[in-house]
Amino acid sequence: MSKYDIIVLGSGPGGYVTAIRASQLGFKTAIVEKESLGGVCLNWGCIPTKALLKSAQVFEYLKHAEDYGLKVEGADKDFDAVVKRSRGVAEGMSKGVQFLMKKNKIDVINGFGKLKPGKKIDVDGTEYSADNIIIATGARSRELPSLPQDGKKVIGYREAMTLKEQPKSMIVVGSGAIGCEFGSFYNAMGTEVTIVEFMPNIVPVEDEEVSKQFERSLKKTGIKIMTNSSVESVDTSGEGVVATVKTAKGEEKLQADIILSAVGIKTNIEGIGLEDVGIITDKDKVIVNDWYQTNMPGYYAIGDITPGPALAHVASAEGILCVEKIAGMHVEKLDYGNIPGCTYASPEIASVGMTEKQAKEAGYELKIGKFPFSASGKASASGNKDGFVKVIFDAKYGEWLGCHMIGAGVTDMIAEAVLGRKLETTGHEVLKAIHPHPTMSEAVMEAVAAAYDEVIHL
Repeated sequence: MSKYDIIVLGSGPGGYVTAIRASQLGFKTAIVEKESLGGVCLNWGCIPTKALLKSAQVFEYLKHAEDYGLKVEGADKDFDAVVKRSRGVAEGMSKGVQFLMKKNKIDVINGFGKLKPGKKIDVDGTEYSADNIIIATGARSRELPSLPQDGKKVIGYREAMTLKEQPKSMIVVGSGAIGCEFGSFYNAMGTEVTIVEFMPNIVPVEDEEVSKQFERSLKKTGIKIMTNSSVESVDTSGEGVVATVKTAKGEEKLQADIILSAVGIKTNIEGIGLEDVGIITDKDKVIVNDWYQTNMPGYYAIGDITPGPALAHVASAEGILCVEKIAGMHVEKLDYGNIPGCTYASPEIASVGMTEKQAKEAGYELKIGKFPFSASGKASASGNKDGFVKVIFDAKYGEWLGCHMIGAGVTDMIAEAVLGRKLETTGHEVLKAIHPHPTMSEAVMEAVAAAYDEVIHL
């Protein structure tokens, strides 16, 4: 039986990053993967969706070339080629992870891993043991009882990424990041898109002002949005699908070629031996302490299967922290109040910290600043004037409580707020840090200036 210091079960952005950090710290490391290295994020999620969205963005530019004083004759798309490019990007990234495994001398064990008592893993009949086992099996698309997926007419994100033909019409159920990103992509490609959301606002976790701006922007592109609505049943017996949607005004029937179910995720914790080992779960999540230890010594869990936010960058951070703690390093527990969230639709959304509502409910007296991209020179020159940056400060001590952005490229700008909050920066320190001109990032400084009544360009 092969013996390791650390075996990681699952090779997504939690698992493979954990394995690399473990190897860097001198641990003899192996990783178990039943499908492709990189997991869902790299092969079926974060990376290939961004490739699709980039194609959509380029297509939008071509369609609106005249706005930039240019002429493009007969701008058209090849849907199959767009999908192929996306798959090619994912495959290239997966090969990159294979290279990293070799470079860091990590053994890759291909197959389905099942946990065993005594700190062992069975992979398709072969047993491996380790001093520490880290479970990073991630999650998949959640199915609603009223919306069973058949992979053809009612699909999840995997099928949405590799459709053979572009649908003429699509109903997207759920307006979180996955639903809005796919809705945005298909709409840009020319599909008629309707988004159905159970909550009163789309992207319901975001600040209300961002949510309302986002809804306006999506409607402007032709996407139909139904909030306070739920799909009660689906009829797939005809040529397309007919969804019965319950709204505040009563039931409505919607017809489309296809329905994309984007109502969240279901953790991959079935059949991996948690019960055999005696690892405690609650509400579909593995219970862990601040250092990702389960109730069973030598077994750890990170990423989507634990109670924190189900985000790739969170899984990576948890895995690094977990192995550094195993190595005996002095580490600080993760600050879950300073995790950035991003939606890569058009326009993009990025946020960190408290929303205005959350800050008020927490009892803070607030200083709030907002700067619209319509007042930004770079945004005007780029032709991307939709959106704004909103900052929230504690009026008493100047603590940066939250930052919320909507607009072109904001997912690349949010890191300033994450770092600022990590370093306990005050509003005046942000204001006195010189931002380059002309850039979209100036809007952060301008929003802070607005919060302190010092704004120049409004």
